Amino acid sequence: MTRGGTRRYFHLGGKNIILRWRVAGDTRQTRQQETPPDFFYFSDYERHNAEIAAFHLDRILDFRRVPPVAGRLVNMTREIRDVTRDKKLWRTFFISPANNICFYGECSYYCSTEHALCGKPDQIEGSLAAFLPDLSLAKRKTWRNPWRRSYHKRKKAEWEVDPDYCEEVKQTPPYDSGTRILDIMDMTIFDFLMGNMDRHHYETFEKFGNETFIIHLDNGRGFGKYSHDELSILVPLNQCCRIRKSTYQRLQLLAKEEFKLSELMEESLTKDKIAPILFKLHLEAMDRRLRIVLKAVSDCIEKEGYDNVVETDFVADVNTITTKR
Repeated sequence: MTRGGTRRYFHLGGKNIILRWRVAGDTRQTRQQETPPDFFYFSDYERHNAEIAAFHLDRILDFRRVPPVAGRLVNMTREIRDVTRDKKLWRTFFISPANNICFYGECSYYCSTEHALCGKPDQIEGSLAAFLPDLSLAKRKTWRNPWRRSYHKRKKAEWEVDPDYCEEVKQTPPYDSGTRILDIMDMTIFDFLMGNMDRHHYETFEKFGNETFIIHLDNGRGFGKYSHDELSILVPLNQCCRIRKSTYQRLQLLAKEEFKLSELMEESLTKDKIAPILFKLHLEAMDRRLRIVLKAVSDCIEKEGYDNVVETDFVADVNTITTKR
């Protein structure tokens, strides 16, 4: 079992398969409920269904940067308690007054009897993520997100008060060369569509240096609110006014009625074993947020010109390529 923060998750079958639970208060948060308005972003719930939905969204956006994630109904008695070799974990299992099997594990916050995870009676939902390749084969490097929030109740981050903050970022390695700044824009759009404010760090494959891509890990705080669009998540895009052409074209396609983002997500998510994954209003919110992203790009193009905003990342249109036979 991995311990830390508000997260409780297990390594199954070695280090590659991660089983994640709903933690703390979100055991009481249904698919239909939103994050309470008085919650700070850093005290929001971690949602296993957000991890699942993020994987499907990532594929529909054609980023392919989220490890495979699927929902599972797990027997806490047979598949965890009776087989674990972690004595500290085993000691946190108990039977509740309602005769349900519960455990609380070990973590920095919310790991107590009052915040235990309980089955019905010992069945509980979780998300399984396949972290491939293994760390022994492909080490990952962790980077601080330049647009990281302050994680403070009163203080603001530099980017929140400096409208020219992006210019400073673009002069700082690794954002001064390669495609890293465009990767950040992709991640920004991805997070905005989910409503995820918790992107404090990101990871890359160490071996490839700056010639690599961002891995979109840890998406559990997405899809918390469907009635509110957190525009501050889009600040990197608004400040930098840069986007990949492939990303821009994909977003334009998903805004069309025949390829509507919400409908593609709904269809994709029905294949998961613990469907429905998202409440319908979360799906509709993504269509609304997509229009906001496209408006932001349009404003950038109007201000700075198409060629200065949209970065061509492919040589030719696949429909115009001819091949010799």
